[in-house]
Amino acid sequence: MLCGKNILLGITGGIAAYKTTFLTRLLIKAGARVKIVMTQSASSFVSPLTLATLSKNPVLMDFVNEEDGSLSWNNHVELGLWADLMLIAPATANTLSKMAHGTCDNLLLATYLSAKCPVLFAPAMDLDMYQHPSTKETFKKLQSFGNVMIPAESGELASGLHGEGRMAEPETIIRFLENFLRSGLPLVGKNVLITAGPTHEPIDPVRFLGNRSSGTMGFELSKRAADLGATVVLVSGPTSLSVEHPGIQVVSVTTADEMYAAVHQHYEKADIAIAAAAVADYRPKEVADQKIKKTDGSLQIDLVRNKDILLSMGEKKKQQYLVGFALETENELENAKAKLQRKNLDAIVLNSLNDKGAGFGQGTNKITFVDKNLSVKAFDVKKKAEVAADIWKEIIARINA
Repeated sequence: MLCGKNILLGITGGIAAYKTTFLTRLLIKAGARVKIVMTQSASSFVSPLTLATLSKNPVLMDFVNEEDGSLSWNNHVELGLWADLMLIAPATANTLSKMAHGTCDNLLLATYLSAKCPVLFAPAMDLDMYQHPSTKETFKKLQSFGNVMIPAESGELASGLHGEGRMAEPETIIRFLENFLRSGLPLVGKNVLITAGPTHEPIDPVRFLGNRSSGTMGFELSKRAADLGATVVLVSGPTSLSVEHPGIQVVSVTTADEMYAAVHQHYEKADIAIAAAAVADYRPKEVADQKIKKTDGSLQIDLVRNKDILLSMGEKKKQQYLVGFALETENELENAKAKLQRKNLDAIVLNSLNDKGAGFGQGTNKITFVDKNLSVKAFDVKKKAEVAADIWKEIIARINA
């Protein structure tokens, strides 16, 4: 959930600030990009240099930087726009009160007031402060603004007292952030199966039959699905691409038979399946044990049909919403509609090699989305990541209808 997210961490002046070194490390480990704004008093509890090293970004404390006689401005508006999520931890009673009343006397508060993203805060203070009526009123007011409170925990406090007021542990905060990000996503709880890339059908130990598919479209569909909350199994043929996302399990295969087996190993549990792979229709009837030597005459290779993976998925379909791809060169729409019905699909994504910017080996694609009711929606040429977003928007609209 945190992978690729821009997290703006605000640190205020409480003893719990020492935990932010561990929190920053966990955010980075989860794949987030982290920028840190801290108050001057926070620097008494945790080193800005340590945090800058862990976050790989300068730690900001003042509106104006003065270095080597030159001045520069830390733009709180840009920081607020950069962030996908702002987390204030620890959030002291003093800072929380200022947040609730719009006081703006430091860079952190100015950034908070400029933030367009969700804001979460993790209170940290002593027992009596945490229980004070003014503090409780502050919590209510901030939550009425749409800010989200990460509840404090009970335990030993800096004063020596034991009770509620400890900032939540870094691991707890990470889980809270992940659950928060996951809660509003449309594919939470969905199992998604996607195929990608070509298959390679061996002729001999060094040669194969294949195609020009890079696998990019299937990989982008997988990343988009995971970002929308799904648990994804990506069955990929040979490709140079890789993906590191905790929500994606990559199953690497080479041949069409291997892809068939991998697909049906995971298909039963899938809620949504997208067959984006360019599977070879044929394979050599016999594979030579040794490299075939060049001769003066011609070479004939007998081919046999591979199993039709998409057809088999349509035949075994139960709860799955099944989407296929069609790459056509003539009578494109008619052929795509026929394939949709013949293979019992819920939708098909049409590519035409006659369209500039579409097809294999390009960073862009141009698609037409056709559903089982033969409703047709055409899109302009876009980057494949944007195409993936369009495809998922169409799928989600239909499964939620």
